[in-house]
Amino acid sequence: MYSQEIKIPQKRIAVLIGKKGETKKLLERKTKTTIHVTKEGEVTITSEDNINSFNAQPIVTAIARGFNPDIALMLLDESFGFELISIKQFSRNDKDLLRIRSRIIGTDGTARKMLETLTETFISVYGKTVAIIGKTENIDLSKRAIEKLLGGAPHGNVYQFIEMQKKSDLI
Repeated sequence: MYSQEIKIPQKRIAVLIGKKGETKKLLERKTKTTIHVTKEGEVTITSEDNINSFNAQPIVTAIARGFNPDIALMLLDESFGFELISIKQFSRNDKDLLRIRSRIIGTDGTARKMLETLTETFISVYGKTVAIIGKTENIDLSKRAIEKLLGGAPHGNVYQFIEMQKKSDLI
């Protein structure tokens, strides 16, 4: 028996479990694992096969970092990957952290949506992290663009950078 333990925010427990436990059951069925969640947010993933518990871990982490379970389940496809970026290293204090988070999200989520569209990825800003789900070839571009924004680059320059990278990949 193999197991993995993950701590998730209490606010995300209900999302992981789902209505009447449906999300948790679906995840268990698709990954051939058993998932136990405590009220404190401690998640234990167990399986007969180590690879199954290994595959379930990023899905649970993605849900914990703000993704919709349907998007997180895309990680079952081997061509998709998951990346987590800490915002803390780009900020000096909590006020700075809030400003930096806002740069990634934009007014009414416009910056995040633009990044998702240009890089063909899904992005979640939750707590002190930015998480990315997408095809593995798109994740690196999305990560580099987000890091540029976190570093203070103007949005227009970052969008131009993405377009230039995509054009150079076609050549």
